[in-house]
Amino acid sequence: MYYSSFGILTVILHFIINYEILKNGRKEPHGSPRYRYRQFLDALLGFYVADLLWGFLAESGIRLIIWADTTIFFVMMALSVLLWTRFVVAFLDKRGIRARLFLGAGWGIFAFVIVSLIVNVFYPFVFEVTEEAQYVPRFGRYALLGLQLLLFLLISVYSLFVTLRAEGADRVHYRAVCVSGGVMTFFIVIQTLDAFAPFYTIGCFIASCLIHVFVEEDVKKEKDRIAEATAREKERYSQIFASLASDYAAIYYINIETGQYMEVSASESYRSMNVPKKGEDFYAETRENARNYVHPDDRDFAESMYYKETMLKNLEGRKSYAYKYRIMVGDEARYFRFLVMLSEDGKHFVLCDKDIHDTITAETALLEKQKISVTFSQIAESLASNYDVIYYVNIPTDEYVGYTSHNIYGELKVNESGSDFFAEAKKNVALVIHPMDRDRLFSILDKDYLITALKERRQVDVRYRHLINERVQYTSLSVRRSTDGNHLIIGVENIDEIVRREREHLRALNTEKELARRDELTGTRNKTACMEMEQSLQNCIDSGGDYLPFAIAVCDLNELKRINDTVGHSAGDVYIRSSAKLLCELFSHSPVFRIGGDEFAIFVSGDDYDARDELMERLHRTSRANRDRREGPVIAAGMAEYDPAVDARVTETFDRADRLMYEDKRDLKGVKGDGSL
Repeated sequence: MYYSSFGILTVILHFIINYEILKNGRKEPHGSPRYRYRQFLDALLGFYVADLLWGFLAESGIRLIIWADTTIFFVMMALSVLLWTRFVVAFLDKRGIRARLFLGAGWGIFAFVIVSLIVNVFYPFVFEVTEEAQYVPRFGRYALLGLQLLLFLLISVYSLFVTLRAEGADRVHYRAVCVSGGVMTFFIVIQTLDAFAPFYTIGCFIASCLIHVFVEEDVKKEKDRIAEATAREKERYSQIFASLASDYAAIYYINIETGQYMEVSASESYRSMNVPKKGEDFYAETRENARNYVHPDDRDFAESMYYKETMLKNLEGRKSYAYKYRIMVGDEARYFRFLVMLSEDGKHFVLCDKDIHDTITAETALLEKQKISVTFSQIAESLASNYDVIYYVNIPTDEYVGYTSHNIYGELKVNESGSDFFAEAKKNVALVIHPMDRDRLFSILDKDYLITALKERRQVDVRYRHLINERVQYTSLSVRRSTDGNHLIIGVENIDEIVRREREHLRALNTEKELARRDELTGTRNKTACMEMEQSLQNCIDSGGDYLPFAIAVCDLNELKRINDTVGHSAGDVYIRSSAKLLCELFSHSPVFRIGGDEFAIFVSGDDYDARDELMERLHRTSRANRDRREGPVIAAGMAEYDPAVDARVTETFDRADRLMYEDKRDLKGVKGDGSL
C-alpha cells in the first residue's frame, strides 16, 4: 500500500497538470510537438497505472497476476522512452542524422525490452516471480535501466552542449530536454540501487512536469504571436476602413437574402435626413427614403435601383457598379454618387454613397471654360487618325480635358475633364493596369519626367496592358508637347488587335521553323536539329558557361535492311516508327533525333541523365527480348557521358557512344536466343 500511494498521487497530479493537453492533444496536427507530447503522456499514464497496481498486487500472493502486471510495467516503461524520443525530435524540430539516431535509440530500447520479455517467459532474464509470489529482479532489468540511463545521459549532455551555443526558442527547447533528461538519469541511478522503491515513477513525473512548463510556454508564445498578428490585421483593416469612411457620406452593409442592413459610417449632413442606422428590409426602406428625399425628376430612377434582383443583375460579370442622382438636402438638390460592391463572402452588398455635387459643379464650369478656350488646331496637329482618346493637359495647373474622335473626319467632342491629370492617372493605373506594367507606367506618367524627356526627344511612347473584366487589352500611349509649350497632348490607342496579329505571325514563323527541324516519318527531331543542338552545347562549353551534365546515346536499328528487302519499305517505315516510339518512351525527358535512315541519337539530360544506366539496361533487355521472340524493334545502342576532363568537343563524346553502339550491335548479331554462338 505504501508503494501504491506514490502511484495514486502521481496519476492524480498527472491528470490535474496535463488536463488541457490530455483533453485536446489529439486535435493537434499529426507529428506536431503537442501531438507527440500527448502520446508521451498517454504512455506515462499507462506506466503509472501499471506501477500503482503492482503495489497492490505484490501483496495479493497470486503469482500469475504479479507476473503479468510486471510485464506490462516494463512494456509501458519502454513505450514511454520511445515516445519521449519521438517527442524530443518533434520538439527540437530536428532533421537528418541526429534525429534518426535519437529515434533509433528509442526504438532499439523498445525492441530490446520486448525481446527480453519474450525470453523472460521461458527463462527468467528480466525478473522472476517465485512460487511464494515474491518478485526477484534479474540481470535483464539492470541492462534495461542501463540502456535508458545511457540514452538519457547522452541526450542531456548533447542538449547541454547545444544550449550553450543556441539562441531564442531553440535555447529554451534544448534546455528543457537537457533538464528533463538529467532528472531521469538521476532517478534511474537511484532506482538501480533499490528495485522496490518508486524512484523511476517519481523521476518520470518530475521530468514530465518540467517539459510541461516549456510546452505550455511555447503554446502561450504562439497564442501571443497570433493575437499580436490579429491585432495588427485589425489595425490595418481599421485604417483602410477609416480612409474609406472619410471619403463617403455613408457606407451600408446589406444581407442580400434577408435585406437586413446596418450603417457602418455616415457624415453629419447625411444623418440630418434621419436615415436609419440599421433595419430589417433595406430594399423597401431605401425605396421609401427615395420617395421622401430624392429630387422629383430622379425619383423613379432611384426607386428602380433598390430591388434585390436589379442589384444582383447589375453585378453580373463585374465586382461593382455605380450610378448617381440628386438628393434634397434641406432646400438644396445635391448630386450623390452610389457605388455598389459584392462582399468577399458573396452574401452581402456594400453600398457607399458620396456627395459629388461640388465636384460636378466645378467640372461643369471647367468643361464649359475648356470648350470655349481650347485651341482645337493644337490638338489636331498631334491627333493620329486612330487614337481613341486625346488628353489635353495644362502643364502649369495640371487641369485637363479628354477628347474622342466620333467620325471619320476627325471631329472632336469633349469626353471628360478634371483638375489634376497626373493624380487621377496614377489612381486609375492602380485600378485598371496590369500589375506587371504598373510601376513602369507610374514612372512615365510623372510631369517632371515627361517635361525632361520631351526636351531631348519629340515624343514619348509606351505600350502597356489594361485589365478589362479580367481580360488583357494592349494599349499604346504617346505624349507630345503642344506648339505653345504650355500643354501636353497625350494620345491613347487600343492596339490589342495589332499585337495579337504580330503574335500570330510570330507563332506561325516559329511553327514553320519547328517543322523544318522535325523528321516527317517519326515526328522526332531531324539531323539539322541534332547539329544545332551539338553546336549550341559546344558554344556553351567553349565560352565557359554553365551547362547541365549530359550523355549521348547512339542507336542503330537491326534488321531494317532485311525487312525492306523481304517485306517492303512500308513495313520498314512501320519498324522505324515503332523504334522511335520505344526510344521516346524510354527517354521521355530527353530529345531524340533521327540522324540517318536507321540511326538515332539521344542527348540524355535531366532526370534521364540521373537514371541513364537503368534506361540503357531497359533498352538492352527490351531489344534482346524482341530479338528472341522475333517481334518488335531490335536496337543496338551505346551511351557515353561528356567528361570535361577528357572531351574537348561534343563530337568526342558522340564517337565514344558510337563505338559502344557497334560493340552492342556485334553482340546482338553474334548471340542466339538460346545463348549459343
